[in-house]
Amino acid sequence: MAISRYQLGKNDNKSLKSKLLYVTYSKYEHDWPSLPHSHYFTELCYIKKGEGSYLIDGELFPVKKGDFVIINANITHTETSTGSVPLEYIILGVEGLDFSFHGNNRHIILDGSRSHTDFSFYMDSLLYEMEEKKEDYELVCQNLLEVLIILLERHTNLTFETVPTEKSSRECTKIKKYIEANYTHNITLDLLSEISCLNKFYLVHTFTKRFGCSPMNYLCEVRINASKELLATTDYSITEIAQSSGFSSQSYFSQCFLKHCHMTASAYRKSCREN
Repeated sequence: MAISRYQLGKNDNKSLKSKLLYVTYSKYEHDWPSLPHSHYFTELCYIKKGEGSYLIDGELFPVKKGDFVIINANITHTETSTGSVPLEYIILGVEGLDFSFHGNNRHIILDGSRSHTDFSFYMDSLLYEMEEKKEDYELVCQNLLEVLIILLERHTNLTFETVPTEKSSRECTKIKKYIEANYTHNITLDLLSEISCLNKFYLVHTFTKRFGCSPMNYLCEVRINASKELLATTDYSITEIAQSSGFSSQSYFSQCFLKHCHMTASAYRKSCREN
């Protein structure tokens, strides 16, 4: 009798802390608008059928059955069908994962005609688990994801790192400083999203988590503080102070000042002079 026994070595490997957010199945038949968008997380897409294209950072890339697309976080993209057979694909949204590609690329399209591991098994299995939702399906999905990531690294020469959500704090700090330096200008959430290269909904979430208020509320706070300084040290009219502090109108300034300071701007100026 022949017996082969393989002892598992000591597990000193890096821990995969990436989190699966969702699994989606789509068939694009031009029945919904394909609009460029970005996410704060990485997307993995497997093309099951059809032909089409990915628009990534303004550049068009053809895709076909068997291709595997990886797009890192905060990269603008969308997909569409181009041939007679519509695109069918499975997409994973994965938080805390960042792949390293050649050059400055933030995406890669793995050619399905080349010899790669059969990723379709793992993508189909993930979709099945999410659809059926049997006992402990979340654990099964997370484990399938981790195997898929390892196989991607092993068979494609890609490298990856797990990135904590807090990595975006650098971008949030950048936005905070931008607000402090440019509060007198017209600042919108869309502008801040563009500057930080973060999805605006994610920007609000992470900024609030780090600084205790949303970017737009912080902007209002900075403007109120600037107006308080002008009220206390100058003879500018309320209208002039509102404009100098970056508010779009005196009425909006008065509304914000009352909300933040629990008194009118005139009452605040009077109290400063009495003191």
